[in-house]
Amino acid sequence: MGWLADRIVEWQQVHGRNDLPWQNTRDPYRIWVSEIMLQQTQVSAVMRYYRDFLARFPDVATLASAPDGDVMAAWSGLGYYSRARNLHACARCVMDQHGGKFPTSAEQLQALPGIGRSTAAAIAAFAFGERAAILDGNVKRVFCRVFGIDGVPDSSQTLRQLWVIAQQELPDRALERYTQGLMDLGATLCTRSRPRCVDCPVSERCVAYKHERTTELPARKRRREPQRRSTTMFLLRRGEEVLLERRPATGIWGGLWSLPQADVPDGLDIAALGLQVRRQTELPGFEHAFTHFRLWIQPVLCEVGALSGNRVAEPAGSLWLNLAEVDTAALPAPVKVLLRQVRDGAGSSATARGAVAGIDERSPGEPRDQAVPSAFALPSRGSAGTRKDGSRPSSRTRSGKARRSSG
Repeated sequence: MGWLADRIVEWQQVHGRNDLPWQNTRDPYRIWVSEIMLQQTQVSAVMRYYRDFLARFPDVATLASAPDGDVMAAWSGLGYYSRARNLHACARCVMDQHGGKFPTSAEQLQALPGIGRSTAAAIAAFAFGERAAILDGNVKRVFCRVFGIDGVPDSSQTLRQLWVIAQQELPDRALERYTQGLMDLGATLCTRSRPRCVDCPVSERCVAYKHERTTELPARKRRREPQRRSTTMFLLRRGEEVLLERRPATGIWGGLWSLPQADVPDGLDIAALGLQVRRQTELPGFEHAFTHFRLWIQPVLCEVGALSGNRVAEPAGSLWLNLAEVDTAALPAPVKVLLRQVRDGAGSSATARGAVAGIDERSPGEPRDQAVPSAFALPSRGSAGTRKDGSRPSSRTRSGKARRSSG
């Protein structure tokens, strides 16, 4: 065992995280769920979801057979919703193509939906003991500092160099503890800001520490000023129900139910929905942060009823949701908070602004590769993106627990 692995294994045994919910198991399903949840998401956020997700979907067969809406509802609020869609697709692939059993090698795991090279290696190492190298965001930072790697970690040249190091440093024994130790070191000591170098087990050979370059390494991409966008969200309320529309499967909040939107306050043809506005109130606007842009949301509460002679129905690709079901519906985080305030009678007060404005779907510290569409809008009615179906937001509970760190 090399000096790096030796020090990390020894340190992890005493100071590392050894009681996480997905540890002390060889169950590939549980390990896989945790690794997917931890992509681009910090432990503190995953802690609220992991256990409840497993309670709802205890095995791969249950997850594979679950309706899409149930899976999205269980994931609602965790962000990066393509992960939930890939998780569901992967479960079905395991059932259909692998007889309900996960492949045992990193190479085979990487062929499954939503599993990249580092995630596949982590699953193979923890579930099957395969000698496979990981390279998530935390580990990239550790290697860049310890070995004095100057390039931006995600650039192709630097990434190749880091993978060589990751493979070379793999120990012949205690692989799981070494792998967990690398993750723990990056998450707890070798952090992006204010690293605790005096407590680090490898600081005596760390190039960044020796040459006082911990603030320089790893090199960072030139940060672009986030784009600013705006939208108007319409809360079309009929008694204790609000009208929702299904988001397209891809893009921001893909597959979730959300409020009807328009680029301008008068941009929604409410009459085309067979509705008439009886009273309209503009609620306090708020900003919602994504990784690549910031979205200003202006909510408009409309008390509606049917146009004369019409019966209020569900337009194609829409549904009426009872406000009592908001907590368990598959909704984007800001929409869920907004509807809770309307339900609880706070929607028109000044408290609405403060309560909603704190929501942030950026993932601090981790790689960000979720595609952001050029336009934040639903397809026009009647387009390929809308449809009439009988599905509803799931009424299942959720929550959870835990972390490791994987990319």
